[in-house]
Amino acid sequence: MTKTELYQSLNYVDATREKRTQMASLILDNPDLIHPLLEIVFEEKDPISNRASWVLEYTLKKKLHYIYPHLDFLTSNMSDVRLDSSVRPLAKICEFLAKAYFSKTKNEAQKALREKHLEAIAAACFDWLIGDYKVAAKAYSMTSLLLLGRKFDWIHPELKMVLEQNYAEGSAAYKARARMILAKIK
Repeated sequence: MTKTELYQSLNYVDATREKRTQMASLILDNPDLIHPLLEIVFEEKDPISNRASWVLEYTLKKKLHYIYPHLDFLTSNMSDVRLDSSVRPLAKICEFLAKAYFSKTKNEAQKALREKHLEAIAAACFDWLIGDYKVAAKAYSMTSLLLLGRKFDWIHPELKMVLEQNYAEGSAAYKARARMILAKIK
């Protein structure tokens, strides 16, 4: 399948779990489509980019290792994404990566993710946490940053400060996640 055919297929993806899962199955069966899918994800001005983000999240939820050869491309472009419906799945992917990296069980993520990737994830997560995004992206970012704070000393004090500053204006869901994260930092 070419990038053009992949793009056309994404036109039929909607917010339903069924459509996302169908398209993710196609990618799971054809891992060579990960890079073209990523290229579409990062075509920020294109409305199809958010659908590509949804499919990427569903794909990586099943087979996270499919992203490892593309970590440089992913991490160097993700902080440019501003579309809320694309940010949420990217923040979730960052959470997948952080959880895998900091897992007590040895795994491929611990070899694949380099310091520059982790730093890029931290930067993007702080941008999403501070920016005007929905609570889901912020919640995933909080979890990623909590984990990344195990590696980078500066993260926990910054995260604590951001959460405390934004707590009063946060939604109930934001406050609940912030309380949980703050308790774990202390």
